[in-house]
Amino acid sequence: MPELPDITVYVESLQRRLVGQSLAEVRLGTPFLLRTVDPPLTELVDKRVVDVSRSGKRIIIELDGELFIVLHLMIAGRLHWKPRSNKPGKKSDLAAFEFPNGTLTLTEAGTKRRASLHLVRGRAGLSDFDRGGLEVFGATVDQFADRLRVESHTVKRSLTDPRLFSGIGNAYSDEILHRARMSPVKLTRRLADEEIATLFDATRAVLVEWTERLRAETGEGFPEKVTAFRPEMAVHGKFGQPCPVCGTPVQRIRYADNETNYCARCQTDGKLLADRGLSRLLKEDWPRSIDEAV
Repeated sequence: MPELPDITVYVESLQRRLVGQSLAEVRLGTPFLLRTVDPPLTELVDKRVVDVSRSGKRIIIELDGELFIVLHLMIAGRLHWKPRSNKPGKKSDLAAFEFPNGTLTLTEAGTKRRASLHLVRGRAGLSDFDRGGLEVFGATVDQFADRLRVESHTVKRSLTDPRLFSGIGNAYSDEILHRARMSPVKLTRRLADEEIATLFDATRAVLVEWTERLRAETGEGFPEKVTAFRPEMAVHGKFGQPCPVCGTPVQRIRYADNETNYCARCQTDGKLLADRGLSRLLKEDWPRSIDEAV
């Protein structure tokens, strides 16, 4: 799922292309993408784009008359920018927004249709999409600590909870916790003040570094290679590969459609965290430490 650094670069790229342009046409490839009925799509035509912004992991395109397009890409949704053409759009396009200077399309890989498009009339209606997550760049360490301690969860779960923190998901939480040298399953209410300060600094540093990296990669172009798995990442998606700090093979915990990646030597004092599936299967044969496993 595109997270804060990816969404930020999307927003900046869209700002350069859309602000001041009038929406000429909207085409839907599937009716299931659109989740609202008022205002109708036709009301957006010929309206000028005023701004493009981010709310959590959502992209908000504001048009004249306080009309808003709210896009949530979910896991597999991606945006693309193309020159205007008289050719029909691809079947894979869930939506196409035509502007005088180009076409913005939304695609979604796979067969599950989770991406969504909402149309909103009036700025007050945007509050329905605000999950309340803290924006870490505008927060103090004390505010960050308050959010962590409001519930007793694993630090991984808290970082990725959109009600607690804005824009952080599975990929960058792995990178943040590795940078902080912290176990993903440590309980938030057991964190000492010093640990929270370290986590706060790591969160901001990782998000800034990756936003700057993606900006440099995109330049004046459009971010066409948005992915949660990047070769420069330290642990996310790197199961079995060497940790860039200590060289120990990266470990993982699998659950549902996601997995948590971590370095046992850097983050858990060498302890292997129980995988819900494999550790139950192996039982007594499950290695308790990284030294037993390698």
